[in-house]
Amino acid sequence: MTIETNRIDRRFAELADRGRKGLIPYITAGHPHPDATVPVLHALVEAGADLVELGVPFSDVMADGPVIQEACKIALEHETGMDRVFDLVRAFREDDARTPLILMGYMNPIERRGFSRFAEQAAEAGADGVLIVDCPVDESEETTEALSAKNLHQIFLVAPTTTETRLAHLAPVAGGFVYYVSLKGVTGSASLDAGSLRPAIARLRAASTLPVAVGFGISTAEQARSVSEVADAVVIGSALVRQLGDAGSPDEAVAIASQFLRPVRAALDSSVEVAEGAVNA
Repeated sequence: MTIETNRIDRRFAELADRGRKGLIPYITAGHPHPDATVPVLHALVEAGADLVELGVPFSDVMADGPVIQEACKIALEHETGMDRVFDLVRAFREDDARTPLILMGYMNPIERRGFSRFAEQAAEAGADGVLIVDCPVDESEETTEALSAKNLHQIFLVAPTTTETRLAHLAPVAGGFVYYVSLKGVTGSASLDAGSLRPAIARLRAASTLPVAVGFGISTAEQARSVSEVADAVVIGSALVRQLGDAGSPDEAVAIASQFLRPVRAALDSSVEVAEGAVNA
C-alpha cells in the first residue's frame, strides 16, 4: 500500500466525489468489554461510519474528560494493552478491508515500544493512521518518519490556540486529515458552539490542503449536521462512549452503537440534500 492508496486518502476522495460529509466515531478498545470491540466497529460501519477511530487505553489520558478516562480504566482492567489492540485491529480487518482505521493514543506507550516497532506492528495489523494526542507537530520528527516509512498517516490536532508558526510546520508533514479541536479543554467538556467554527476552519484551510475533521464537543445529530456545513468530517466520541458504558453485554453494545450512530448519519446526509436543493432551486 502506497501513500496514494492509503485508505484514509481513498475514503476522503470518495466522499468529495460524492459530495458527502465524513462521519468518524471514536470508541476505546476493550470498552465496555474486549469481546465487544470488533462487533461494535462493524456495527458503526454498517450504521454509516466512513472512518473509525480506535482509542488505545492509557492510564493518563490527560486530553480526555471523565467519560473516556473511565473507559480507559475499564479497558485496562480488561488487560487491553497495545498487543491486544493490534489483535483487535487484525480481527476487524478479517471482514473489513476498506474502512480506514485510526489509532488514537498517547506518546508514552508508543515511545516505550519504539517508534519503528510500533509503526511496523500497527501497519501489519491493518491501521491506516495514528493520532498521538500529546505529540505536537514541532516535536514529531521521529514519529512522522517512523510512521511514513510504513505508509501510515500521522493525524495532528489543531486547537483554537494553535499559532500560525505551528500551522506552517503542520502543512508539509501532516497526513490524512487535520483534526480540529473545536473546544478549549478536554473531550466531552462542553457543548459545541458551531457558529464560531467558520473563521477558524477558514484559517486552517489557508494553511493546509488536507481535509478537516472537527471533534470535541459534538454529542448530537443536530450538532454534527451544523458542524458539517463547514467541515469535511465530524468526529463523535464521548457521547457514544458514555452510552456504550451502559451495555451489559457485547450484543447490547452493538445495538447501542448502531442506534446512536444512525441518526447522526441521517443528519449529515440531510444537510447535503438541503444544500443540493438550495443550489437546484
